[in-house]
Amino acid sequence: MLRLEVASELTLKVHSDGCGTDVLYTKAGAFIGGECMGNKNFKFDKVLLGPQGNPIQALAGQISRRFTGENLPLMKVTMHGESITYYANEEQHVTVIRLAQGETLSVESENLLAFTSDCKYSIRFLAQGVISQKGWATSTLTAMGANAYVAVLTEGNPLKLSNKQNGATLEVDPDAAVCWVGADPGFKMDLSWKNLLGSRGASGESYMFEWDGQRRASVLVQPKERTSGINLGMDGGSTGSRVSRQQNQTVRQAGQSVTGTLGQLGSLLGGLGGNNGGGNNSSFW
Repeated sequence: MLRLEVASELTLKVHSDGCGTDVLYTKAGAFIGGECMGNKNFKFDKVLLGPQGNPIQALAGQISRRFTGENLPLMKVTMHGESITYYANEEQHVTVIRLAQGETLSVESENLLAFTSDCKYSIRFLAQGVISQKGWATSTLTAMGANAYVAVLTEGNPLKLSNKQNGATLEVDPDAAVCWVGADPGFKMDLSWKNLLGSRGASGESYMFEWDGQRRASVLVQPKERTSGINLGMDGGSTGSRVSRQQNQTVRQAGQSVTGTLGQLGSLLGGLGGNNGGGNNSSFW
C-alpha cells in the first residue's frame, strides 16, 4: 500500500510498504530520487494513452485530453517492494489530498503532480471554464478505493477555503483556483464601463467562481494568478499575472494533437498482444 506525504513543502514523498505491487501515476519526469530496502525495486513506464484499463477507454480519454488542452504527460511508477521515492516539479509547492470513497477532485491538469491507482482519472466539461486559464474542461479524480491520494502543485503556499460546514459564500478568482472537492462553482461577472474600456479605475476583478450555501465545496487557492488570456476590456490587456504552463491551443492545434494520438494508437495496438495495457470525510478537507 502507498502512503503520500509532503517533504519540505516542495517535494512529494511516497512510501511503499512492500506488501504486493503498488502503482503510482505521476507527471512525466517528476521523479527526483528514491531509496529501496535492498536492490532497486521500482520502475518507470511512459503512459501512452492514459491510466484507463483498456485501449478503447484509454483512446477516448486521450482524445478528450488532447482536444480540450487538458493533456497531461503521465508516467507509471510500479513498485515491487518496500521503498521511498520522491517527486517534484520546478520548485512548486506540493499539497497531498486523501479522498474519501466516492469523492471527486476537480483540478487543472497543469497542477496535477501524482495520484494513486485507486483514483479514476477523467475529463469533465465546464461551461464556465472558458474564462479560466485554458477553457473548456477540467481534469477529475474520483476515489474508487480506500487508498485514493492526489498530490497537486501550487505557486506558493496555498490557501484552503471551505463552506461545507457553515454554508458560507466563497468567492475565488478563477485564475488563482487550483482544485476543489464538492459542488462545481457558479460563475459571477461584475462588468462596468471601466472594465470594458480598460480604465485605470477598473478593479481587475471582473469575474469570479462562486460557491454559495447551495454549492458546498472545499477549494484550494494559490497566491499567484495565471494569465488567462481573456480580454474583457478594449485596451488589449489580459487578466492574471502568470502565463499558464500549458498554453491555450487553437482548434487546429487540437485537431493535429488528436491526429497524433490516433497514430500512436495504431502503433500501440500492434504490440498489445491482447493485454490491457462528495462527503467531508477526507483527511485534507
